[in-house]
Amino acid sequence: MTEDPHGETPVERRGPPLADAAAAVILVHGRGARARGMLDFADEIDRDAVTYLAPQAARGTWYPQSFMAPIDANEPHLSSALDKLERVRTTVSDAGVPPERTVLLGFSQGACLATEFAARTARSYGGVVGLSGGLIGPEGTTFDYDGDVSGTDVFLGCGDRDPHIPVDRVHETADAFSALGASVDERIYEGMSHGVIEDEMDAVRALLGGVVSNATD
Repeated sequence: MTEDPHGETPVERRGPPLADAAAAVILVHGRGARARGMLDFADEIDRDAVTYLAPQAARGTWYPQSFMAPIDANEPHLSSALDKLERVRTTVSDAGVPPERTVLLGFSQGACLATEFAARTARSYGGVVGLSGGLIGPEGTTFDYDGDVSGTDVFLGCGDRDPHIPVDRVHETADAFSALGASVDERIYEGMSHGVIEDEMDAVRALLGGVVSNATD
């Protein structure tokens, strides 16, 4: 088994060249999904002057076990996945789009990975969006990260009947980002299972609209 299973996987793109973009969104897919499917979010968000980048996980899965399994049980896949996001972020930054104009957005397993990456690489991002996901680690994990994400808007949306994501983990994720200095919007939807609803998409559009507006002011 390779130590970097996601190292050579492709990154799908949509939108203008990064050099011409007001903002960039890194889209992180869920377990068993495809990067191209995440580009549907680009159509739903429908913002001009935004470049969307969606990395592909090897065999469609970022890490093999639950996000609440012991960290070692998901290695080396988890470290490779985090490295993959760092390479994509660096590509964005090197093209002239700084972190404060970059949004990390993930769904399900992708939401877990995106939030974990943002917390571990704490800096002022344009935004962090976790749709049906939360920080990675077994029950009882103390989510204490170094760094400062002041100026970052974090949106966390999840159903209270999600069979994969305990509501308590969403609360813990919100608390961890608040401790890092983020402005957190946490929404727990009564009766909702595992998915994305229009209220969440409205929140994403508003968050990204603010990033684009700040970039063009």
